[in-house]
Amino acid sequence: MRKHIEKAQNSKNFILWLMFIGFLVDYLDRMVISVAVIYIKDDFSLDAAQVGVILSSFFISYAIMQIPGGWLTDKFGSRKVLIWSIVLWSIFTVFTGLAWSFISLIVIRFLFGIGQGAYPSAAQKGIADYFPKDERPKASATLMSSNYFGMALAPLVAAPMIVMMGWRNMFIVVGMLGILLTFAFLVYFKPKTQQLKASENSVPFRDLLSNVELWKITVMWFAAGIVNWGIASWLPSYLMEARGMDIMTMGFYAALPGITTGIAMLISSWLLDRFFVNLEKYYAAFGMLVSGVFLYLMFTTTSIPLAMLYLNLCMVFKSFAFTVAFALPHKMMPKKTIGSAMGIINMGAQAAGFASPLVMGFIIKATGSYNAAFWFLIICCVISIIAAISIKSNKTSVHPHNIEPVAQR
Repeated sequence: MRKHIEKAQNSKNFILWLMFIGFLVDYLDRMVISVAVIYIKDDFSLDAAQVGVILSSFFISYAIMQIPGGWLTDKFGSRKVLIWSIVLWSIFTVFTGLAWSFISLIVIRFLFGIGQGAYPSAAQKGIADYFPKDERPKASATLMSSNYFGMALAPLVAAPMIVMMGWRNMFIVVGMLGILLTFAFLVYFKPKTQQLKASENSVPFRDLLSNVELWKITVMWFAAGIVNWGIASWLPSYLMEARGMDIMTMGFYAALPGITTGIAMLISSWLLDRFFVNLEKYYAAFGMLVSGVFLYLMFTTTSIPLAMLYLNLCMVFKSFAFTVAFALPHKMMPKKTIGSAMGIINMGAQAAGFASPLVMGFIIKATGSYNAAFWFLIICCVISIIAAISIKSNKTSVHPHNIEPVAQR
């Protein structure tokens, strides 16, 4: 038994899939509210703007936590930050089911965002801890495909659970998954890396903040994130209110984009590694261009099957930018700054998660239609294209004094 555990601890692929499962639970806990809010709205008598505030309250704290989470990861290591993140977000998932008012939901979701905020940077640092440099971009893209599978899992799990036990008990049950996940990380996630001197372990944060190319990637992913989180947050409501679906039918159709895009992410990482080395910015720009076209076709067609086809294609091509946003920094940044660099980039994506549901909620309330909100997403596709094309260099920005030590395993 002991040999089995030690072997698992030293298996980089096992660790990759452990973090992958962690992200699945992360996104399950995060996204079930997009289904539950349909019933929460009735229980608390909320309008579309208030629903947008609830959906966005998570993302503001999640975005704020990205840079501190990255810094904490570089300072204290991926293991501690991953475990504490899982514990905190699981607690506040359970608390979501105990909410008693509009304000309490906002506060709980805000604290929930703080709990989840450090996981992405810590997981990327985990990749740097276990994988050699040339394998990290592909491992990173594989890991981040879990985000879409988690989005797909949420409506598939939430819809039947809400029907069977109500939205409150649903949050309590899915929150308890954190106990199993915490135990798995305590037992198996134990990276063994060479200790660094104090001076080597300090994070050159000022250099990161002044890195123009890093901020261009951040803007690219912020604009793409507007599209991602706008669709993910409002899709269940759109399908039920604008397309007339019942909750079980909605759960099926809302899950499809996550499944297709998760698979597309795995293929996308292979395409990027095989055919687009040093052409990553064009790969991302092309993906956002096609994504915007299919988004327009999605909300203008009267055919539900065609709308669902266009929606899935929109999300598939948007994943090109997602792949680049999390793969390119592994080429450009030294290992000791990966946590902080990913924190900055993911801050952009999660700031988008705050802005997008909120802005779309106000647009829907003001116009009484989803169409204007989708035009807002198309404009953001254009911004993402411009930011991607403006990235000047894809070459590794590692100086001789930043060369990382060889991991001891």
